[in-house]
Amino acid sequence: MKPNKRVQPKSNGFPSELLYGVHPVREALRAQRRRFVRLLLAREEHRSELDSIQELAQRAGVRTEIVSKTVLHELVGEEVRSQGIVLEASPLPTLDLAALERACTAPRRLIALDGVEDPHNVGAVIRVAEAAGFQGLLLTERNAPPLGPAIGRASAGASEHLPIARVANLASSLDRLKENGFWVLGADQLATQSLFEIDSRAVAGDLLVVLGAEDRGLREGVRKRVDYLVSIPMTGAIESLNVSCAAAIVLFELRRRGL
Repeated sequence: MKPNKRVQPKSNGFPSELLYGVHPVREALRAQRRRFVRLLLAREEHRSELDSIQELAQRAGVRTEIVSKTVLHELVGEEVRSQGIVLEASPLPTLDLAALERACTAPRRLIALDGVEDPHNVGAVIRVAEAAGFQGLLLTERNAPPLGPAIGRASAGASEHLPIARVANLASSLDRLKENGFWVLGADQLATQSLFEIDSRAVAGDLLVVLGAEDRGLREGVRKRVDYLVSIPMTGAIESLNVSCAAAIVLFELRRRGL
C-alpha cells in the first residue's frame, strides 16, 4: 500500500486519542479495554515488533494503514518518538471506587496518589504497581493528570492493564475503604517508623498504600486517615526520593514479605 499523503483523525461517534510507541500500542491491543479505530504504521520501519503488533490488530479487527513517517509526525508532533507506530483509540476507561473494589480479589491491594500531578511520575508508579501485583490505583479528579498518551508511554503500557478509579475526595474515599476492611499505609519522609521495621501482621489484610508528591508529601486530611505512617530510611545526602522510586521500594518490600 502506498503511504497516504495526509491522515486526519476519524469521526467515530466517540472521542478518540492517539497512542504511540511499541509498548503502549501493544498493551492496548492486548488488554482490549478501549474501542479501536485504526493502527498506523510507518512505511519506513521494518521491525519484527511492528509485525507482531499488526497481527494483534488484525485479530482484534482493527484496520491497519501504512503511512509515511511524515504523516505520523504531523499527527503526534515532531518531538514525539512514535517508533513508527500510532494507534487511534477511545480514551482509557476509569472506574468509580465501588467498581474498583469489586474488581479486586483477596487479599486486596490498592495504591493511591495524593497530589501527584506529573504524568511521567504517575505512569512510572502505574508500571511499578502493576509489576508488584497491586490490583488498582486511586487518582483524584483534580490535582492528577489525565490518562493520556504520556502516562501510557511512561508506564510502558501498564496503564492498559491496571484498573484506575477517579475519586472526588481522597480522604473520604480512604474512610470508605477503611469501613470496608482496608488498612491504610502511608509513606512519608517525616514519619518516625521505618518501612523495614513495621510488623508484617499489622498490614497482612486488605491494604491501600498512599503516597504523596515528593515536594509536599501527604496532605493533612489524608495523613489523618493513615493507620501506619512509614518512611524509607535514607543515609545519603539526598533527603527524598521521586515518588515512583519510593513506590517501587514500598510495594516490593511489601511483596517480599508476602503481603
